[in-house]
Amino acid sequence: MNESENFKEQTLDKSTMTSFDQLIINANIATFSAHYGFNNDKNEDARSIPYGQLENAAIGIKDGKIAWIGAQEQITTHLPHYQDNQVTDADGKWLTPGLIDCHTHIVYGGNRSNEFEARLQGASYQDIAAQGGGIVATVSATRAASIESLFSQSEKRLVALMKEGVTSIEIKSGYGLDLDTERKMLTVARQLGEKYDIHVSTTYLAAHALPPEYKSHLQDRTDDYIEQVCEWLSILHAEGLVDAVDGFCENIAFSSDQIRRVFEVARSLDLPVKLHSEQLSDIGGSALVAEYKGLSSDHLEHLSETDIEKMAASNTVAVILPGAFYTLRDTKLPPIEALRKHHVPMAISTDCNPGTSPLTSLLLTMNMGCTLFYLTTEEVLAGVTVHAAQALGLPNKGKIEVGCDADLALWNIARPADLAYQMGLNPIQGIMVQGQWRDTI
Repeated sequence: MNESENFKEQTLDKSTMTSFDQLIINANIATFSAHYGFNNDKNEDARSIPYGQLENAAIGIKDGKIAWIGAQEQITTHLPHYQDNQVTDADGKWLTPGLIDCHTHIVYGGNRSNEFEARLQGASYQDIAAQGGGIVATVSATRAASIESLFSQSEKRLVALMKEGVTSIEIKSGYGLDLDTERKMLTVARQLGEKYDIHVSTTYLAAHALPPEYKSHLQDRTDDYIEQVCEWLSILHAEGLVDAVDGFCENIAFSSDQIRRVFEVARSLDLPVKLHSEQLSDIGGSALVAEYKGLSSDHLEHLSETDIEKMAASNTVAVILPGAFYTLRDTKLPPIEALRKHHVPMAISTDCNPGTSPLTSLLLTMNMGCTLFYLTTEEVLAGVTVHAAQALGLPNKGKIEVGCDADLALWNIARPADLAYQMGLNPIQGIMVQGQWRDTI
């Protein structure tokens, strides 16, 4: 492609051009930056550049940030000023922002492959639940696990995602459903981020399901549990364990009024909100998220156009989760065309969880998004970079432009579409986090 004017103008003085901590040269770059022409609304701007791509480009990195982006020819004369270990020759390979998995439940105890097997042999969900399966099984296993055991089980899933270029991830609680276990899950999430030098956004999801001890045939104790959820939120936030608040707003979970009570506490603590919404039915969850200017509304198979308009007005991201759709053999597609029509940004994520999406490949998730939901390759790649960053409230991640975090992934591919096209082949060549190349995981 031809260099844009913005691309050309990134020329700095010699002292600056010789003072970067790291250089990446001879790269093709999918920036996902509006500065370089990225724009998913093709009908609005016919001049948009796919992926915001730059060819034969170079990047200068300083103090963990992207400090300069320009044409290869602009840095060539300055290369003698650098040590060999400061310069990475991409040799025409592609750079993207580090990938972001913006909706996961990777911290949990136990294993539910027995339920998978039972369903294939004809058992119903009700049969499995009656035998103590379903979410109750995961809650029991997570409560019983020591913090060390929970960490050991969960890190395997994190490492699998990191090997595919994931540099930021959201991790939810919600399999504890009591104060001690919710704290344990969020603590493990923090520990995973510290050990593996990866950005972890922690989300409090105690409003995920009604725990067994609150279930009674004699009275509805759901409101009592929501009261506890609100109390625990304040406690765990004070302990520095909560970055955002989520809930499951559904006819089999909690009503919009009950979720509203949780959101009010979140608002009082200045915490952003998000929601599992419209997966099984439409009870107005996305409208509620929009009312609270939430970061995202997730699943969305039954989302109405009226609520899409509300999401657009509040700049709430639609998080699309094909793994659950695939596992549950769902047939109700999310309203992709209506989301496009109203310019709602779409992220895409693994939804990694033990029951409905035991998926630890974000690359495969992108392929599913294209194949199952008819998303374009540019949409799914934006969905795991710039829009996923927006879904987590991370404005300095998910795109390659000056001032953003130097979280990058280097791929041995012919074009960006290869990342969504291929299944089972991981073309990762290098991963940079905060300006430092990561050792092989």
